[in-house]
Amino acid sequence: MEALSTYAVLTEKHSVVSKVSVSHIQLACTPHNCSFPLHGTELCIWNTEDPLQQPLHLLGHHEPITAVTFGQKKEPLLVCSASEDYVIIWSVNECRNKAIQGLLPRGIIIGTLLGPASYLSFSPDDLLVALCSCEKIYVLSSQRESIIAVLEGHLDLVTAAEFCSWKDNVLVSVSEDRTFKIWDHIKGLLMYQSGMLSASPLISLCISEKSKQFVTGSVDGQIWVFSLVDGHQYRNVLHVDLQKKEQSYCNKNIPEMLDVLQVGSLTVSESDIKCNQKTEIAASVLRIVSCEQNSEFSGTLNCSSHENSDFYWICTITGIFLFNSATSELDAVLHFGVNSAIYFSDYDHLTIQIAGSGTLGIQWPDKVFCVLTSMFGNQISLLEVDAKVLTRIFQHQHCVKVADGVVASSPLLPTSPLRFEFVKKETKPAGQKKSGRNTAVKDHPLVFQSKVKSSCYTAQPRRNMFVPHTNVKKHAELPAKRRDNSCRGIVHMYSYPEQNSAPVQAKVQISAADRPGPVNCLKYSGDGKQIACGLADKSILVYNSSLDGSPSLYSGHDAAVTCVDWSFDKKWIMSASEDASLRIWATQNGEPLLILGKEKFHKPIRSAQFYFMDKFILMSSGSDIQLLAYYLDIKKDDLKRYKQTSRCKLVQTFRMTSSLEITSITAVNDFYSYIVVAAGSNRALEVFDMNSGCSIAMVSDAHSRAVHQVCQNKGSAFCSQPPEAYNLFLTTAVTDGIKLWDMRTMRCVRRYEGHLNRSLSCRINISSCGRFIATGSEDRCAYIYDINSSTYIHKLTGHKDSVVSVAFSPAEPKLWEKHIVKANTLASKMAKK
Repeated sequence: MEALSTYAVLTEKHSVVSKVSVSHIQLACTPHNCSFPLHGTELCIWNTEDPLQQPLHLLGHHEPITAVTFGQKKEPLLVCSASEDYVIIWSVNECRNKAIQGLLPRGIIIGTLLGPASYLSFSPDDLLVALCSCEKIYVLSSQRESIIAVLEGHLDLVTAAEFCSWKDNVLVSVSEDRTFKIWDHIKGLLMYQSGMLSASPLISLCISEKSKQFVTGSVDGQIWVFSLVDGHQYRNVLHVDLQKKEQSYCNKNIPEMLDVLQVGSLTVSESDIKCNQKTEIAASVLRIVSCEQNSEFSGTLNCSSHENSDFYWICTITGIFLFNSATSELDAVLHFGVNSAIYFSDYDHLTIQIAGSGTLGIQWPDKVFCVLTSMFGNQISLLEVDAKVLTRIFQHQHCVKVADGVVASSPLLPTSPLRFEFVKKETKPAGQKKSGRNTAVKDHPLVFQSKVKSSCYTAQPRRNMFVPHTNVKKHAELPAKRRDNSCRGIVHMYSYPEQNSAPVQAKVQISAADRPGPVNCLKYSGDGKQIACGLADKSILVYNSSLDGSPSLYSGHDAAVTCVDWSFDKKWIMSASEDASLRIWATQNGEPLLILGKEKFHKPIRSAQFYFMDKFILMSSGSDIQLLAYYLDIKKDDLKRYKQTSRCKLVQTFRMTSSLEITSITAVNDFYSYIVVAAGSNRALEVFDMNSGCSIAMVSDAHSRAVHQVCQNKGSAFCSQPPEAYNLFLTTAVTDGIKLWDMRTMRCVRRYEGHLNRSLSCRINISSCGRFIATGSEDRCAYIYDINSSTYIHKLTGHKDSVVSVAFSPAEPKLWEKHIVKANTLASKMAKK
């Protein structure tokens, strides 16, 4: 035996050679002890903190040991070993005391001649043991030799089985037949059977009580996450190709790691890191172990979604990975040898380069222990990972502070573009005489009236003739008002019910168009009383929230409407179109007060909105973000009603780096904020500070495809949220799900999958309380996610075609959904609790 010292992050503490091969054998490890078969029939137990002290050798098997596991409880610590002849339970402390006294330690035989064991696991109370042998699972008593149940149903070797800690009767198993099964081990019944998940056998399994999920891995490096929440029907939450994630991690982090990185007394430089871009060895998932989330590891991220993240340590034949199931990304990678995509040069002399079997013991947040056996040799090694050093490296790479937050916390700079003001026209004093040219008598109308009424030119286009005027509102007592502590000022006494559940029941279904065509966008007014819909038939419809009466029609665009937005005071509606035009409408009479056409924008407008409390227009065209100042003339003059008297001026243009086209932008208008987030066709995200007038951060590969929408958590006047919550925003892309980001670090903190989005630009929205996310889907449904859970909580059905747009009401828990139709009607639904 020899202690080998290598790199400061990863240390080989102990190594031993067995007389026989120990590859493909289940090993056991806890934060303080590890156990493995030695020389075939001998069970060896090491102390991980001091492996050089006298090891514990237990004798009792006559056939080679093929599976070892520790109990769930710390006192008394039990270990179970299995071979073809016996299944034996050992009390570690009792056996150690007997060995010190010079006595022969003995265990309790709980099974005899049950076949070759492939996997062992204890129940949460250590009263039961699950033994996987061939195609069967034996449930044994840990107190005496007794078979409680025999579970049969798999068609090939059962490779792993684990008890569910919060459900006493549930046991999950995986097999080389590429399926998993859910058992009631008390009744001996099969509760659920999956289809074939992979082309390769499933060989590892881990159940997380915190997230109510289980994770399984395959020989070809695939990882699946399934939900064990009641009512979820064991749905698939996540599927990850570990080899692709490893390559992505390599591409993202090598440029940063090649720079000299100081972590305390540790220096990582270019000579310490090597890269092999071609990795031909599949990262077979040998073991998956869950670890508790720690506040030190989360760094500066304090949002609730990140606190609920689940981290798993994964041991493969090539290395150790720290996997974040919330974001489906690798947060740390450590490799055993040169056959991997990225490795440290000091690892070249590790005893084991390719592992045949392995397991992990988590002593979070200080250390992680790993026991490995060689794939082709007889070596057994104990590795120690310094989790604190690894945490600092991770924080240095990923938790770089980008901005203080979305809410403006400092005054405007003297050179800020947001200081722009329109210069008022100079007027001459009243006593000054006018020139003779201007003293001539002006022409007047023949009727000598200043205004002449036209014949219905100012009226809105009607869809139905002879509709009586029945929408006269009665004068009612207004609700009492108070001053809110937020920056929104006066709000109504009632507030958004923050503890209510998500809307799931359809209340109303209406026809929104006479001709087939999609609804491209939805937008609620700030008070939640009206909702605007942008249609592909070039028009905008405005409904009231109760959906009674006919909608108001706004028409004038020459192509499909791409986006709509309400002003903060609800007096104006902005619309943009594929015809490269932008219009601002008065909500009272439906007339366009400002029209900006092709003379200003040479490409279609993808995003447009009011910004900085209605002071500016923020829009994107091509690869440019334009900040426009505007002035709306609301004076009525029937003789000059077709002459545009409103003005608009370009304040500043911001160009997105290396992007041919900006696909979406977002900014807060309900309160003062300097931050604007843009997404480009190059799959990148970029953050602009409008106060300083420059770009402050960029994420190069936010998604695998171009982001088609960026959505911020903006809250509403009816619901208050913690200040940190406004730093969260969402992105979505075709075939790549939805990601939740933290504005302060520009790091993804959670990912949502489950809806179908393969080709259309299905939009997303966040509820006013910040608890729910809604998204459209191509399977004729709308999905609602809890922001703290990666799987959907509701699936809203009833549509006739793909749902492309959704919108939450800012005042009450309501959800609007719009979908594409190919028939003669276009329907919408409003869901209400």
